[in-house]
Amino acid sequence: MQIIETLAEGLKREIKVIIPAKDMEQQMNERLADAKGKVRINGFRPGKVPTAHLKKMYGKSIMAELVNEIIRDRPSAILSERGEKSATQPEIVMTEDEAEAEKILSAQADLEFTLSYEIIPPIELKSVDGIKIVREVVEVSEDEINEQILKIAENARTFETKKGKAADGDRVTMDYLGKVDGVAFDGGKDEDAELVIGSNRFIPGFEAQLVGLKAGDEKVINVTFPAEYPAADLAGKDATFDITVKEVAAPAAVEINDELATKLGVESVDKLKEVVRGQIESQYGNVTRQKVKRQILDQLDTLYKFDAPSKLIDAEFDNIWRQINTDLAQSGKTFADEDTTEEAAREEYRALAERRVRLGLVLSEIGEKAGIEVTDEEMQRSLFAQLQQFPGQEKQILDFFRNTPGASASLRAPIFEEKVIDKLLAEVSVTDKSVSKEELMADDESEDGDKPAKKTAAKKKAVAKADDAAEGEEAAPKKKAAPKKKAAEGDAE
Repeated sequence: MQIIETLAEGLKREIKVIIPAKDMEQQMNERLADAKGKVRINGFRPGKVPTAHLKKMYGKSIMAELVNEIIRDRPSAILSERGEKSATQPEIVMTEDEAEAEKILSAQADLEFTLSYEIIPPIELKSVDGIKIVREVVEVSEDEINEQILKIAENARTFETKKGKAADGDRVTMDYLGKVDGVAFDGGKDEDAELVIGSNRFIPGFEAQLVGLKAGDEKVINVTFPAEYPAADLAGKDATFDITVKEVAAPAAVEINDELATKLGVESVDKLKEVVRGQIESQYGNVTRQKVKRQILDQLDTLYKFDAPSKLIDAEFDNIWRQINTDLAQSGKTFADEDTTEEAAREEYRALAERRVRLGLVLSEIGEKAGIEVTDEEMQRSLFAQLQQFPGQEKQILDFFRNTPGASASLRAPIFEEKVIDKLLAEVSVTDKSVSKEELMADDESEDGDKPAKKTAAKKKAVAKADDAAEGEEAAPKKKAAPKKKAAEGDAE
Protein backbone atom coordinates (compact mmCIF):
# COMPACT_ATOMS: atom_id res chain seq x y z
CA MET A 1 0.00 0.00 0.00
CA GLN A 2 1.27 3.43 -0.95
CA ILE A 3 0.23 6.58 0.94
CA ILE A 4 0.91 9.98 -0.62
CA GLU A 5 0.11 13.24 1.17
CA THR A 6 -1.28 15.63 -1.42
CA LEU A 7 -2.42 18.46 0.89
CA ALA A 8 -1.20 19.77 4.23
CA GLU A 9 -2.61 23.26 4.66
CA GLY A 10 -3.38 24.41 8.20
CA LEU A 11 -5.58 21.68 9.68
CA LYS A 12 -6.64 20.36 6.27
CA ARG A 13 -5.17 17.11 5.03
CA GLU A 14 -5.61 15.08 1.88
CA ILE A 15 -3.88 11.81 1.21
CA LYS A 16 -3.95 9.44 -1.72
CA VAL A 17 -4.02 5.72 -1.00
CA ILE A 18 -2.92 3.22 -3.64
CA ILE A 19 -3.23 -0.53 -3.16
CA PRO A 20 -1.61 -2.40 -6.06
CA ALA A 21 -3.79 -4.74 -8.09
CA LYS A 22 -1.45 -7.65 -7.31
CA ASP A 23 -1.98 -7.14 -3.57
CA MET A 24 -5.74 -7.05 -4.05
CA GLU A 25 -5.57 -10.19 -6.17
CA GLN A 26 -3.49 -11.95 -3.53
CA GLN A 27 -6.08 -11.18 -0.85
CA MET A 28 -8.82 -12.36 -3.17
CA ASN A 29 -6.98 -15.64 -3.85
CA GLU A 30 -6.54 -16.21 -0.12
CA ARG A 31 -10.28 -15.88 0.41
CA LEU A 32 -10.99 -18.13 -2.56
CA ALA A 33 -8.68 -20.75 -1.10
CA ASP A 34 -10.47 -20.49 2.22
CA ALA A 35 -13.85 -20.84 0.50
CA LYS A 36 -12.77 -23.78 -1.67
CA GLY A 37 -13.53 -26.39 0.95
CA LYS A 38 -16.81 -24.80 1.97
CA VAL A 39 -18.73 -24.04 -1.22
CA ARG A 40 -21.03 -26.59 -2.84
CA ILE A 41 -21.24 -26.45 -6.65
CA ASN A 42 -23.17 -28.97 -8.74
CA GLY A 43 -20.82 -31.23 -10.69
CA PHE A 44 -17.90 -30.92 -8.28
CA ARG A 45 -17.01 -32.84 -5.18
CA PRO A 46 -16.53 -30.80 -1.98
CA GLY A 47 -13.06 -29.27 -1.98
CA LYS A 48 -12.38 -30.19 -5.62
CA VAL A 49 -13.74 -27.07 -7.34
CA PRO A 50 -10.96 -25.62 -9.55
CA THR A 51 -9.67 -22.24 -8.36
CA ALA A 52 -10.19 -20.76 -11.82
CA HIS A 53 -13.85 -21.75 -11.70
CA LEU A 54 -14.27 -20.30 -8.22
CA LYS A 55 -12.63 -17.11 -9.34
CA LYS A 56 -14.95 -16.87 -12.34
CA MET A 57 -18.02 -17.35 -10.17
CA TYR A 58 -17.10 -15.46 -7.00
CA GLY A 59 -14.01 -13.38 -7.78
CA LYS A 60 -15.76 -10.06 -8.36
CA SER A 61 -18.06 -10.38 -5.37
CA ILE A 62 -15.13 -11.22 -3.10
CA MET A 63 -13.17 -8.31 -4.55
CA ALA A 64 -16.15 -6.01 -3.91
CA GLU A 65 -16.20 -7.18 -0.28
CA LEU A 66 -12.48 -6.43 -0.01
CA VAL A 67 -12.92 -2.94 -1.42
CA ASN A 68 -15.78 -2.21 0.99
CA GLU A 69 -13.78 -3.48 3.96
CA ILE A 70 -10.74 -1.41 2.97
CA ILE A 71 -12.82 1.74 2.55
CA ARG A 72 -14.51 1.10 5.89
CA ASP A 73 -11.53 0.06 8.02
CA ARG A 74 -8.33 1.35 6.44
CA PRO A 75 -8.82 5.13 6.91
CA SER A 76 -8.85 4.94 10.72
CA ALA A 77 -5.76 2.71 10.67
CA ILE A 78 -3.97 5.12 8.34
CA LEU A 79 -4.74 8.11 10.56
CA SER A 80 -3.62 6.18 13.63
CA GLU A 81 -0.32 5.33 11.94
CA ARG A 82 0.12 9.00 11.07
CA GLY A 83 -0.62 10.01 14.67
CA GLU A 84 -3.58 12.12 13.58
CA LYS A 85 -7.17 12.47 14.76
CA SER A 86 -9.79 13.52 12.25
CA ALA A 87 -12.25 16.13 13.47
CA THR A 88 -15.05 14.52 11.45
CA GLN A 89 -15.54 11.38 9.41
CA PRO A 90 -12.96 11.61 6.58
CA GLU A 91 -14.40 12.21 3.13
CA ILE A 92 -13.49 9.30 0.85
CA VAL A 93 -13.43 9.71 -2.90
CA MET A 94 -12.78 6.95 -5.41
CA THR A 95 -13.48 6.45 -9.07
CA GLU A 96 -17.07 6.52 -10.28
CA ASP A 97 -16.13 5.40 -13.76
CA GLU A 98 -17.79 2.02 -14.35
CA ALA A 99 -15.04 0.77 -16.69
CA GLU A 100 -12.34 1.69 -14.18
CA ALA A 101 -14.31 0.09 -11.33
CA GLU A 102 -14.67 -3.09 -13.41
CA LYS A 103 -10.89 -3.25 -13.83
CA ILE A 104 -10.38 -2.90 -10.07
CA LEU A 105 -12.83 -5.73 -9.36
CA SER A 106 -11.05 -7.86 -11.95
CA ALA A 107 -7.65 -7.12 -10.35
CA GLN A 108 -6.51 -5.40 -13.54
CA ALA A 109 -6.08 -1.96 -11.99
CA ASP A 110 -4.82 -0.61 -8.67
CA LEU A 111 -7.38 0.44 -6.05
CA GLU A 112 -7.01 4.18 -5.51
CA PHE A 113 -8.92 6.53 -3.24
CA THR A 114 -8.34 9.84 -1.49
CA LEU A 115 -9.01 10.82 2.10
CA SER A 116 -9.88 14.44 2.86
CA TYR A 117 -10.16 15.52 6.49
CA GLU A 118 -9.26 18.10 9.09
CA ILE A 119 -7.06 17.10 11.97
CA ILE A 120 -7.75 17.93 15.57
CA PRO A 121 -4.87 20.25 16.46
CA PRO A 122 -2.46 19.10 19.13
CA ILE A 123 -3.33 20.81 22.41
CA GLU A 124 -0.62 21.44 24.97
CA LEU A 125 -2.33 21.52 28.36
CA LYS A 126 -1.53 24.54 30.48
CA SER A 127 -1.37 25.07 34.21
CA VAL A 128 -4.66 26.03 35.84
CA ASP A 129 -2.97 27.56 38.87
CA GLY A 130 -3.96 31.03 37.73
CA ILE A 131 -7.67 30.24 37.44
CA LYS A 132 -9.62 31.84 40.27
CA ILE A 133 -13.31 31.13 40.81
CA VAL A 134 -15.86 32.92 42.98
CA ARG A 135 -18.59 30.52 44.05
CA GLU A 136 -21.77 32.33 45.05
CA VAL A 137 -23.58 30.67 47.95
CA VAL A 138 -27.07 31.45 49.24
CA GLU A 139 -28.02 30.70 52.84
CA VAL A 140 -31.57 29.34 52.88
CA SER A 141 -33.57 31.06 55.60
CA GLU A 142 -36.40 29.62 57.68
CA ASP A 143 -38.73 32.26 56.24
CA GLU A 144 -37.97 31.17 52.70
CA ILE A 145 -38.64 27.54 53.61
CA ASN A 146 -41.98 28.45 55.17
CA GLU A 147 -42.88 30.60 52.16
CA GLN A 148 -42.16 27.71 49.82
CA ILE A 149 -44.17 25.30 51.98
CA LEU A 150 -47.15 27.64 51.82
CA LYS A 151 -46.88 27.75 48.03
CA ILE A 152 -46.80 23.96 47.90
CA ALA A 153 -49.72 23.83 50.31
CA GLU A 154 -51.83 25.86 47.87
CA ASN A 155 -52.22 22.68 45.82
CA ALA A 156 -53.38 20.78 48.89
CA ARG A 157 -55.55 23.59 50.23
CA THR A 158 -59.14 22.64 50.95
CA PHE A 159 -62.11 24.88 50.15
CA GLU A 160 -65.40 25.12 52.00
CA THR A 161 -68.64 26.04 50.25
CA LYS A 162 -69.82 29.47 51.25
CA LYS A 163 -72.93 31.53 50.75
CA GLY A 164 -72.61 34.97 49.35
CA LYS A 165 -70.42 36.63 46.79
CA ALA A 166 -67.09 35.42 45.45
CA ALA A 167 -64.04 37.35 46.63
CA ASP A 168 -60.37 37.30 45.77
CA GLY A 169 -58.90 33.93 46.80
CA ASP A 170 -62.21 32.09 46.57
CA ARG A 171 -62.66 29.08 44.29
CA VAL A 172 -65.42 29.38 41.71
CA THR A 173 -66.91 26.28 40.07
CA MET A 174 -68.60 27.17 36.77
CA ASP A 175 -69.66 26.22 33.28
CA TYR A 176 -68.53 28.50 30.47
CA LEU A 177 -68.80 28.90 26.73
CA GLY A 178 -66.37 31.13 24.83
CA LYS A 179 -67.33 33.00 21.68
CA VAL A 180 -65.66 35.29 19.16
CA ASP A 181 -68.01 37.49 17.11
CA GLY A 182 -70.88 35.53 18.66
CA VAL A 183 -69.57 32.17 17.41
CA ALA A 184 -68.28 29.49 19.79
CA PHE A 185 -64.65 28.53 19.17
CA ASP A 186 -62.93 25.18 19.59
CA GLY A 187 -61.67 24.50 23.10
CA GLY A 188 -63.64 27.39 24.58
CA LYS A 189 -66.18 25.30 26.47
CA ASP A 190 -65.98 23.54 29.82
CA GLU A 191 -68.25 22.32 32.60
CA ASP A 192 -67.60 22.24 36.33
CA ALA A 193 -64.36 24.14 35.77
CA GLU A 194 -62.67 25.28 38.99
CA LEU A 195 -60.78 28.54 39.20
CA VAL A 196 -59.26 30.32 42.20
CA ILE A 197 -59.72 34.06 41.79
CA GLY A 198 -56.34 35.76 41.85
CA SER A 199 -54.40 32.72 40.65
CA ASN A 200 -53.84 34.53 37.33
CA ARG A 201 -54.38 31.30 35.44
CA PHE A 202 -56.87 32.73 32.96
CA ILE A 203 -56.32 35.43 30.38
CA PRO A 204 -56.12 39.00 31.74
CA GLY A 205 -59.43 40.42 32.88
CA PHE A 206 -61.24 37.09 33.20
CA GLU A 207 -60.85 36.39 36.91
CA ALA A 208 -61.58 39.94 38.09
CA GLN A 209 -65.05 39.76 36.54
CA LEU A 210 -65.93 36.77 38.75
CA VAL A 211 -65.63 38.86 41.91
CA GLY A 212 -69.08 39.55 43.36
CA LEU A 213 -70.82 36.58 41.72
CA LYS A 214 -72.56 33.90 43.75
CA ALA A 215 -73.88 30.38 43.10
CA GLY A 216 -76.62 30.41 40.46
CA ASP A 217 -75.50 33.69 38.87
CA GLU A 218 -75.06 33.96 35.12
CA LYS A 219 -72.87 36.54 33.46
CA VAL A 220 -71.24 37.37 30.15
CA ILE A 221 -67.54 38.10 30.65
CA ASN A 222 -65.74 40.27 28.09
CA VAL A 223 -62.01 39.75 27.48
CA THR A 224 -59.38 40.31 24.81
CA PHE A 225 -56.93 37.60 23.87
CA PRO A 226 -53.28 38.74 24.14
CA ALA A 227 -51.65 39.76 20.87
CA GLU A 228 -48.98 37.09 21.41
CA TYR A 229 -51.57 34.38 22.08
CA PRO A 230 -50.39 31.03 20.63
CA ALA A 231 -53.57 30.33 18.63
CA ALA A 232 -53.32 32.72 15.68
CA ASP A 233 -57.08 32.65 15.02
CA LEU A 234 -57.72 34.05 18.53
CA ALA A 235 -54.70 36.29 19.09
CA GLY A 236 -55.68 39.91 19.74
CA LYS A 237 -59.40 39.27 19.32
CA ASP A 238 -62.24 40.32 21.61
CA ALA A 239 -64.18 37.42 23.09
CA THR A 240 -67.07 36.72 25.41
CA PHE A 241 -67.59 33.89 27.86
CA ASP A 242 -71.09 32.91 28.99
CA ILE A 243 -70.64 32.01 32.65
CA THR A 244 -72.89 30.01 34.96
CA VAL A 245 -71.62 29.90 38.55
CA LYS A 246 -72.33 26.60 40.27
CA GLU A 247 -70.47 27.03 43.55
CA VAL A 248 -68.37 29.51 45.47
CA ALA A 249 -65.99 28.13 48.08
CA ALA A 250 -63.70 29.94 50.50
CA PRO A 251 -60.17 28.68 51.18
CA ALA A 252 -59.51 26.98 54.48
CA ALA A 253 -56.68 28.38 56.57
CA VAL A 254 -53.26 26.84 55.95
CA GLU A 255 -51.01 26.20 58.92
CA ILE A 256 -47.53 24.70 58.78
CA ASN A 257 -47.89 21.74 61.12
CA ASP A 258 -47.71 17.96 61.21
CA GLU A 259 -51.21 17.70 59.74
CA LEU A 260 -50.13 19.65 56.66
CA ALA A 261 -46.94 17.57 56.41
CA THR A 262 -48.96 14.35 56.47
CA LYS A 263 -51.28 15.71 53.79
CA LEU A 264 -48.21 16.44 51.65
CA GLY A 265 -46.88 12.91 52.11
CA VAL A 266 -44.22 13.22 54.84
CA GLU A 267 -44.38 12.17 58.47
CA SER A 268 -43.74 15.45 60.26
CA VAL A 269 -43.34 19.19 59.79
CA ASP A 270 -39.63 18.88 60.58
CA LYS A 271 -39.21 16.34 57.81
CA LEU A 272 -41.24 18.55 55.47
CA LYS A 273 -38.94 21.49 56.16
CA GLU A 274 -35.91 19.27 55.62
CA VAL A 275 -37.24 18.14 52.23
CA VAL A 276 -38.11 21.68 51.13
CA ARG A 277 -34.74 23.00 52.29
CA GLY A 278 -33.04 20.33 50.20
CA GLN A 279 -35.12 21.27 47.16
CA ILE A 280 -34.32 24.98 47.50
CA GLU A 281 -30.63 24.31 48.07
CA SER A 282 -30.59 22.05 45.00
CA GLN A 283 -32.17 24.80 42.88
CA TYR A 284 -29.67 27.38 44.07
CA GLY A 285 -26.87 24.86 43.71
CA ASN A 286 -27.70 24.31 40.05
CA VAL A 287 -27.48 28.06 39.39
CA THR A 288 -24.23 28.30 41.37
CA ARG A 289 -22.83 25.40 39.39
CA GLN A 290 -23.65 27.06 36.06
CA LYS A 291 -22.03 30.31 37.15
CA VAL A 292 -18.92 28.52 38.35
CA LYS A 293 -18.74 26.54 35.14
CA ARG A 294 -19.08 29.73 33.12
CA GLN A 295 -16.15 31.28 34.97
CA ILE A 296 -14.00 28.23 34.29
CA LEU A 297 -14.89 28.20 30.60
CA ASP A 298 -14.27 31.94 30.27
CA GLN A 299 -10.80 31.60 31.76
CA LEU A 300 -10.01 28.51 29.67
CA ASP A 301 -11.12 30.54 26.66
CA THR A 302 -8.48 33.10 27.55
CA LEU A 303 -5.80 30.45 28.10
CA TYR A 304 -6.31 28.50 24.88
CA LYS A 305 -6.23 30.23 21.52
CA PHE A 306 -5.86 28.04 18.45
CA ASP A 307 -7.54 27.39 15.13
CA ALA A 308 -10.37 24.86 15.45
CA PRO A 309 -11.47 22.55 12.61
CA SER A 310 -13.73 24.52 10.28
CA LYS A 311 -16.08 21.61 9.67
CA LEU A 312 -16.80 21.29 13.39
CA ILE A 313 -17.40 25.03 13.59
CA ASP A 314 -19.69 24.88 10.55
CA ALA A 315 -21.72 22.07 12.10
CA GLU A 316 -22.00 23.89 15.44
CA PHE A 317 -22.95 27.15 13.75
CA ASP A 318 -25.61 25.40 11.66
CA ASN A 319 -27.19 24.00 14.84
CA ILE A 320 -27.19 27.39 16.55
CA TRP A 321 -28.42 29.26 13.49
CA ARG A 322 -31.24 26.80 12.88
CA GLN A 323 -32.40 27.21 16.49
CA ILE A 324 -32.17 31.00 16.37
CA ASN A 325 -34.28 31.18 13.22
CA THR A 326 -36.80 28.76 14.71
CA ASP A 327 -37.05 30.93 17.82
CA LEU A 328 -37.55 34.08 15.74
CA ALA A 329 -40.19 32.42 13.59
CA GLN A 330 -42.09 31.13 16.61
CA SER A 331 -42.04 34.55 18.29
CA GLY A 332 -42.92 36.37 15.09
CA LYS A 333 -39.78 38.49 15.44
CA THR A 334 -37.10 39.57 13.00
CA PHE A 335 -33.45 40.46 13.52
CA ALA A 336 -34.47 44.12 13.28
CA ASP A 337 -36.82 43.60 16.23
CA GLU A 338 -33.80 42.42 18.19
CA ASP A 339 -31.81 45.55 17.32
CA THR A 340 -29.41 43.70 15.05
CA THR A 341 -29.03 42.54 11.47
CA GLU A 342 -28.76 39.07 10.03
CA GLU A 343 -25.14 39.75 9.04
CA ALA A 344 -24.21 40.94 12.54
CA ALA A 345 -26.04 38.02 14.13
CA ARG A 346 -24.24 35.58 11.86
CA GLU A 347 -20.92 37.04 12.91
CA GLU A 348 -21.79 36.82 16.60
CA TYR A 349 -23.07 33.27 16.45
CA ARG A 350 -20.16 32.18 14.28
CA ALA A 351 -17.83 33.41 17.03
CA LEU A 352 -19.94 31.53 19.57
CA ALA A 353 -19.69 28.34 17.52
CA GLU A 354 -15.91 28.69 17.28
CA ARG A 355 -15.66 29.21 21.05
CA ARG A 356 -17.82 26.16 21.80
CA VAL A 357 -15.79 23.91 19.51
CA ARG A 358 -12.46 25.13 20.84
CA LEU A 359 -13.48 24.73 24.48
CA GLY A 360 -14.97 21.33 23.72
CA LEU A 361 -11.63 20.18 22.34
CA VAL A 362 -9.81 21.56 25.39
CA LEU A 363 -12.14 19.81 27.84
CA SER A 364 -11.84 16.61 25.84
CA GLU A 365 -8.04 16.77 25.99
CA ILE A 366 -8.06 17.49 29.73
CA GLY A 367 -10.43 14.57 30.35
CA GLU A 368 -8.52 12.19 28.12
CA LYS A 369 -5.18 13.03 29.75
CA ALA A 370 -6.78 12.55 33.19
CA GLY A 371 -8.24 9.19 32.20
CA ILE A 372 -11.81 10.34 32.81
CA GLU A 373 -14.40 7.85 31.63
CA VAL A 374 -18.17 7.65 31.55
CA THR A 375 -19.41 4.38 33.03
CA ASP A 376 -22.22 2.23 31.68
CA GLU A 377 -24.14 2.91 34.89
CA GLU A 378 -23.90 6.66 34.31
CA MET A 379 -25.09 6.23 30.74
CA GLN A 380 -28.03 4.16 31.96
CA ARG A 381 -28.99 6.83 34.51
CA SER A 382 -28.84 9.51 31.82
CA LEU A 383 -31.01 7.43 29.50
CA PHE A 384 -33.50 6.82 32.31
CA ALA A 385 -33.68 10.57 32.92
CA GLN A 386 -34.51 11.04 29.24
CA LEU A 387 -37.29 8.46 29.49
CA GLN A 388 -38.76 10.21 32.54
CA GLN A 389 -39.04 13.46 30.61
CA PHE A 390 -41.25 11.89 27.96
CA PRO A 391 -43.72 9.49 29.57
CA GLY A 392 -45.50 7.31 27.04
CA GLN A 393 -42.71 7.66 24.49
CA GLU A 394 -40.23 5.29 26.10
CA LYS A 395 -40.13 2.85 23.18
CA GLN A 396 -39.51 5.57 20.59
CA ILE A 397 -36.70 7.04 22.68
CA LEU A 398 -35.06 3.66 23.24
CA ASP A 399 -35.30 2.88 19.53
CA PHE A 400 -33.72 6.23 18.71
CA PHE A 401 -30.68 5.62 20.90
CA ARG A 402 -30.32 2.04 19.71
CA ASN A 403 -30.65 2.75 16.00
CA THR A 404 -29.20 6.23 15.51
CA PRO A 405 -25.42 6.36 14.97
CA GLY A 406 -23.80 8.75 17.41
CA ALA A 407 -26.96 9.25 19.46
CA SER A 408 -25.35 7.83 22.58
CA ALA A 409 -22.74 10.60 22.34
CA SER A 410 -25.47 13.10 23.24
CA LEU A 411 -25.82 11.23 26.56
CA ARG A 412 -22.11 10.75 27.13
CA ALA A 413 -20.85 14.26 26.27
CA PRO A 414 -22.55 16.23 29.07
CA ILE A 415 -21.60 13.61 31.67
CA PHE A 416 -17.98 13.67 30.52
CA GLU A 417 -17.93 17.47 30.51
CA GLU A 418 -19.29 17.72 34.05
CA LYS A 419 -16.66 15.25 35.24
CA VAL A 420 -13.93 17.38 33.68
CA ILE A 421 -15.37 20.47 35.37
CA ASP A 422 -15.33 18.60 38.70
CA LYS A 423 -11.66 17.77 38.13
CA LEU A 424 -10.83 21.40 37.40
CA LEU A 425 -12.77 22.62 40.45
CA ALA A 426 -10.56 20.40 42.60
CA GLU A 427 -7.44 22.07 41.16
CA VAL A 428 -8.28 25.76 40.78
CA SER A 429 -8.63 28.42 43.44
CA VAL A 430 -12.26 28.65 44.64
CA THR A 431 -13.52 31.36 46.99
CA ASP A 432 -17.02 31.10 48.43
CA LYS A 433 -19.06 34.30 48.57
CA SER A 434 -22.35 34.64 50.43
CA VAL A 435 -24.98 36.38 48.31
CA SER A 436 -28.71 36.96 48.38
CA LYS A 437 -30.98 34.85 46.22
CA GLU A 438 -31.67 37.96 44.13
CA GLU A 439 -27.96 38.41 43.46
CA LEU A 440 -27.55 34.74 42.59
CA MET A 441 -30.52 34.68 40.24
CA ALA A 442 -29.75 38.05 38.64
CA ASP A 443 -29.82 37.90 34.85
CA ASP A 444 -26.25 39.05 34.36
CA GLU A 445 -25.11 39.37 30.74
CA SER A 446 -21.64 38.26 31.75
CA GLU A 447 -23.02 34.88 32.81
CA ASP A 448 -24.11 34.25 29.25
CA GLY A 449 -20.61 33.77 27.91
CA ASP A 450 -21.98 30.92 25.87
CA LYS A 451 -24.20 33.38 24.01
CA PRO A 452 -23.36 36.54 22.07
CA ALA A 453 -23.26 39.75 24.06
CA LYS A 454 -26.58 40.83 22.57
CA LYS A 455 -29.31 38.46 23.71
CA THR A 456 -31.73 37.72 20.92
CA ALA A 457 -34.24 34.93 20.44
CA ALA A 458 -32.11 32.37 22.30
CA LYS A 459 -32.99 33.88 25.69
CA LYS A 460 -36.68 34.09 24.86
CA LYS A 461 -36.75 30.47 23.76
CA ALA A 462 -36.34 29.18 27.31
CA VAL A 463 -39.35 31.20 28.43
CA ALA A 464 -41.39 30.08 25.43
CA LYS A 465 -40.58 26.44 26.14
CA ALA A 466 -41.62 26.80 29.76
CA ASP A 467 -44.92 28.36 28.69
CA ASP A 468 -45.53 25.61 26.13
CA ALA A 469 -44.93 22.95 28.76
CA ALA A 470 -47.39 24.59 31.11
CA GLU A 471 -50.10 25.33 28.58
CA GLY A 472 -50.38 22.09 26.64
CA GLU A 473 -52.17 21.85 23.31
CA GLU A 474 -55.81 22.76 24.01
CA ALA A 475 -57.46 26.10 23.39
CA ALA A 476 -59.75 25.81 26.42
CA PRO A 477 -59.72 28.79 28.79
CA LYS A 478 -58.09 26.77 31.52
CA LYS A 479 -55.21 26.02 29.19
CA LYS A 480 -54.94 28.20 26.12
CA ALA A 481 -57.84 30.60 26.27
CA ALA A 482 -56.85 31.52 29.80
CA PRO A 483 -53.17 30.63 30.09
CA LYS A 484 -51.19 30.89 33.26
CA LYS A 485 -49.05 34.00 33.30
CA LYS A 486 -45.92 32.18 34.45
CA ALA A 487 -44.93 28.56 34.25
CA ALA A 488 -43.74 28.75 37.84
CA GLU A 489 -47.26 29.48 38.98
CA GLY A 490 -48.75 26.37 37.36
CA ASP A 491 -50.79 24.00 39.43
CA ALA A 492 -52.30 20.58 38.96
CA GLU A 493 -55.88 20.64 37.71
